[in-house]
Amino acid sequence: MPEDELTIKRAQQGDRKALEELIMRCEKRVYNTAFRFMGNEADASDMAQEALIKLYRNISSFKFKSTLSSWVYRITVNVCMDGLRKKKRAPLSLEYSLENGVSLEDCADGPEENALSAETKEDIQKALNLLSDSYKSVVIMRDIDGLSYEEIAELLDISIGTVKSRINRGRRQLKKLLFRDNEC
Repeated sequence: MPEDELTIKRAQQGDRKALEELIMRCEKRVYNTAFRFMGNEADASDMAQEALIKLYRNISSFKFKSTLSSWVYRITVNVCMDGLRKKKRAPLSLEYSLENGVSLEDCADGPEENALSAETKEDIQKALNLLSDSYKSVVIMRDIDGLSYEEIAELLDISIGTVKSRINRGRRQLKKLLFRDNEC
């Protein structure tokens, strides 16, 4: 996309208008990604703002080895992972109903789209928050954001085998968390 490349190069040369344009294009996706990781609007807003500040400060280091969206996604994930490490959450109780029949893909649009009931989304987010950071990140990237195993491996700098293993374990734990209150 030559237009994107031109805008990025202008931003790298100090063109504030070009940088603002890039930030506005990324803003919604950055927030949605942060929301999936952080689980609430306040933390997501903080992490999204921090990620956009990093974009602003580091646009000159973008080397065109990947797409801008991949680069911004990686910044956002790293900011969120740091935020989660700094703020370990207390476990939350889950009250999930089997009647909801929810898949993770249904949450892909983020908090502003209401494809699922607010209660169901909250239950899924609570369950995601209970996963370890390493499982949570790969499950979000694969099942919600739709990234390939290769993209996840590259973003996290781990092997594809490790990605597959973590996704498998993360999904099993998530399933147990969501359905544990409904077992007889």
